[in-house]
Amino acid sequence: MATTIKSIHHLPSTTNHGRTTRSTRFTTIRACQEVAIDAHRNQKTSNKATRLAETISHLLQLHLETPVQKSLPNQDWIAHFEEKHSTPTMSPKEDISNKWREIQGSNDYTNLLDPLHPWLRREIVKYGELAQATYDAFDFDSFSEYCGSCRYNRHRLFQKLGLDKHGYNVTKYVYAMSHMELPSWLERSRIMDTWSRDSNWMGYVAVSDDQETKRIGRRDIVVAWRGTVAPSEWYEDLQRKLEPIGHGEARVEHGFLSIYTSKSNTTRYNKSSASEQVMKEIKRLVEYYKNQGEEVSITITGHSLGGALALLNAYEASSYFPNVPVSVLSFGAPRVGNNAFRDEIYQKGVKTLRVVAKQDLVPRMPGIVFNEGLQRFDDFTGTLDWVYTHVGAELKLDVRSSPYLKRGFNLMGFHSLETYLHLVDGYLSTASTFRAEARRDVALVNKCCDMLVDELRVPHCWYQMANKGLECNAHGRWVKPKRDPEDIPSPSRESYSHVFEGQEIPKELVLSYHS
Repeated sequence: MATTIKSIHHLPSTTNHGRTTRSTRFTTIRACQEVAIDAHRNQKTSNKATRLAETISHLLQLHLETPVQKSLPNQDWIAHFEEKHSTPTMSPKEDISNKWREIQGSNDYTNLLDPLHPWLRREIVKYGELAQATYDAFDFDSFSEYCGSCRYNRHRLFQKLGLDKHGYNVTKYVYAMSHMELPSWLERSRIMDTWSRDSNWMGYVAVSDDQETKRIGRRDIVVAWRGTVAPSEWYEDLQRKLEPIGHGEARVEHGFLSIYTSKSNTTRYNKSSASEQVMKEIKRLVEYYKNQGEEVSITITGHSLGGALALLNAYEASSYFPNVPVSVLSFGAPRVGNNAFRDEIYQKGVKTLRVVAKQDLVPRMPGIVFNEGLQRFDDFTGTLDWVYTHVGAELKLDVRSSPYLKRGFNLMGFHSLETYLHLVDGYLSTASTFRAEARRDVALVNKCCDMLVDELRVPHCWYQMANKGLECNAHGRWVKPKRDPEDIPSPSRESYSHVFEGQEIPKELVLSYHS
């Protein structure tokens, strides 16, 4: 039975307008965050990336502020932060089974973004955390022979990261390579004897379990793509070259397509491309659950580069499954293709929601100057097939809306996925202040950057392995421990992952994995 968007907004609101004490407290919080703009923006810096970003920022007339020393920290503000330490980080899950199509964008998110509907907010955070897993489990240690791989096997991934609460099971890992040099995303080990010289773990395919399927009203197949942590490399790495895709006039950025489609018979993990790996698994899952008589959806998520790959993935998946709802939820993603690519995405029925932060530079690339803004001149120039264009609806966030975030220029912090999730959790509408009832742990923002104000006393870049991966052995010596054999990446393990699903893999096969 068809349901209108309007009916969703008749649901109880999560905004508590009657809580005057918290409102007063948040007024104080916001007042504590007022800072002046530093007049000396042209001071020298040794960081090339920062100089580049500042130059681009001035070109785009972004409002970037430099923090000034504040007086004594506000005690009410600190108390508000600390009182949350003994409260859950999630509110009870709502049953959205009757409204899932609207939540997934069937009406292009009309009337759901401003104000942001609480059900949609929860789903955005859920998919964002599934994308964050591709960073949290990634081995960035260049002294590890497994640098560039996932630190856990797919059966333990969500349990290790505390994400089993979302009700999904990983069914497949995806690996990618590129035939062009993109040093900002491809991590390589310094060790000669390494698991792979050509490939990186790029994400995974997962599927909702029975309980989550009942709550959300369908069997949800999720693809999560890993992105890039450091946005400073974007400007230099992007080739600014559009390459044809499909059979029409659609064109996409050459570098993104290379990562998605590159393969080589000389590699262990990319004898098939990332595209082929993920599409094979999606086809298997869709066929299996369709044969069970279930309704199926495909949700593809990613941050930064991962958001670009998510759009390419959706373009391909929607061609194979015209009757299966395909949605893209991206965070801080760049432009991917031209107007014709965007139009084909729309024609295929793909629903896209782009979450962007006003201060983040990556969503403005490629095509800082030549982008969808030139459409106003189509009557004079005609449609330009070389102009980059964004796709889908946009949820625009502002770093300055949060009372917990520093005001200065922070390239890494603006682009961090954890910053995005914090802002989504606190967003109500363009006319509202930061949500007082936001439950997500604020400390997560500083996992890999320095965005939280000092008064919160949360160390910057605190997310790392204990003792940077070293352990003290029985002889009192600090050594790098061996990985659990079950967590060692292996093409054979991936090949046999479904043959022995739910069974103990034969011992002789385990030995062959690591030979």
